[in-house]
Amino acid sequence: MNTDFFDFKGHHVFVAGGSSGINLAIADAFAQAGAKVAIASRSAERIAGAVAQLRAHGGEAEGYSADVREAEAIEAALRAAHERFGPIDVLVSGAAGNFVAPALGMSPKGFRTVVDIDLIGGFNVVRSAHAFLRKPGASVLNISAPQAANPTKLQAHVCAAKAGLDMMVRVLAMEWGPDGIRVNSLVPGPIAGTEGMKRLAPDAAAEKRVTDSVPLGRMGSTQEIANMALVLASPLASYVTGAILNVDGGSSLPGGRDLGATPQ
Repeated sequence: MNTDFFDFKGHHVFVAGGSSGINLAIADAFAQAGAKVAIASRSAERIAGAVAQLRAHGGEAEGYSADVREAEAIEAALRAAHERFGPIDVLVSGAAGNFVAPALGMSPKGFRTVVDIDLIGGFNVVRSAHAFLRKPGASVLNISAPQAANPTKLQAHVCAAKAGLDMMVRVLAMEWGPDGIRVNSLVPGPIAGTEGMKRLAPDAAAEKRVTDSVPLGRMGSTQEIANMALVLASPLASYVTGAILNVDGGSSLPGGRDLGATPQ
């Protein structure tokens, strides 16, 4: 493989939600590939630590405090990053919220909070970024979740928000294609060590149920998601847009769960 495909020297990468978890791993991967990386997050403390990590791994990096639910705030962060590093070559929109609750045990405020972060916030990021993207040539990556396609008990809010996000990705791929902008969605499966898995699989028994449902027999890593972000942002994926790409060890496959049948 030509490793030049993963040389992002001189490229500007902006990661919304990039101060922790999967998003920080993605930002870190681009920094190690030579990119100039800007991250945005609500937590100033997390931003400082993440920026220090990115710089330590060889990348130019800046951080901006912004809540994706506030369109003006995220637009200001994008504008500042554009002034610092120039047109955005890769935009990653990954801010997310989650908690476990049945629909009848969830307040309208709780439901709306997740929709506001995941769906409205995702729209705010990509909509505000359009003016600052490189045209042609930019790659937009939204970080989705399996709940977008798989109805999941105790996750009505996330199912609704992420399903909307993935449909938005398809629409933007059509609308922004003439600008030379590719828009895709990455769908991580169960990823070890993330805040989401701590909530959805809080103990050893729950973790075993999760790994038993994955055909590859294990959880993924944040690095494996970051690897696919590099691929989708690279020239290797130059004809890929509007894709909803599962990176989940096969856990989304119909019949992927072992129902205990004994081979004859």
